Amino acid sequence: MNRIGKEFTVEIFGESHGTSLGVIIDGCPAGLPLDSKDFEHDMSRRQSGGKGTTPRKEPDIPEIISGVFNGYATGAPITILFKNTNVRSRDYSFIKKTPRPGHADFTSEKKYNGYQDYRGGGHFSGRLTTGLVAAGVIAKKLIHPVNIHAALTEAGGSTDIENTINNALENQDSVGGIVECKTSALPAGLGEPFFDKFEARLAHIIFAIPAIKGMDIGSGFNAATMKGSDNNDPIISTDGKTETNNAGGLNGGITNGNELSFRVSVKPTSSIGKTQRTINMKTGKMEDLRIKGRHDACIALRIPPVVEAVSAIIIADFMIEAQHISKPLQ
Repeated sequence: MNRIGKEFTVEIFGESHGTSLGVIIDGCPAGLPLDSKDFEHDMSRRQSGGKGTTPRKEPDIPEIISGVFNGYATGAPITILFKNTNVRSRDYSFIKKTPRPGHADFTSEKKYNGYQDYRGGGHFSGRLTTGLVAAGVIAKKLIHPVNIHAALTEAGGSTDIENTINNALENQDSVGGIVECKTSALPAGLGEPFFDKFEARLAHIIFAIPAIKGMDIGSGFNAATMKGSDNNDPIISTDGKTETNNAGGLNGGITNGNELSFRVSVKPTSSIGKTQRTINMKTGKMEDLRIKGRHDACIALRIPPVVEAVSAIIIADFMIEAQHISKPLQ
């Protein structure tokens, strides 16, 4: 559903063009210092405004409405609200008749029998990652000194990201990208095989991010072309440090103390300026579709802080489960 986690749980709510959206975080230990200013850095990284991102700009000022008192987490569920202030719902009136290629318009119509909020993608929109980033800010504070850093390393198959995005804008098209994430100072021993392997729960939340289409850890798909003698990581110290890191920091579904390293592929934004073809649900005939509205030429530009956030959420959940972090009294 809309909730993930066992000990540190995160539940998102809202729609792209609704009055507001937000997140409920449960399991945060009492006493964690928390202020609205803590959210500014990561929220600004997720926001639009740069070249290649949507012109829709939301202030995304977090309104903490529960779970924090006198600047500290109380141990009760933390609810954070974000208001939607810059919406143009009229741009989406065509969706009911002509679903957009690449979007969830058709599938959500079939699942919810027409009762879904289709404006701007509704609950399927990347706008919902606002809540994930907010939860990630809290998770990052909990897991310190574990450090997570994600960055866009290529767009449209090229490391010349700026030029690739410029070309997409000129052609009224979009491009995808590759985001690489590295986590250091992660303790060894996190993970619960068989079905709760570290990478299994990490992949679960990674693929919940809209537009993510693939993930590989360590040597990833390249491992299929390697020999065991090349892919194995020689252990060079008693604390588990390895000479290479083809395993990406994981063995047997458990963290081994080395850097956690993985990559995700982000699809091109489905809404583009070019004319596309789609089915008219009323006539049953194909017709031209020109999508209006404000959209990203490369949504991957805004994915790194989301990847960091969801990684922190899963790490916090595992660390509380392993009693590396004290859980509040229930």
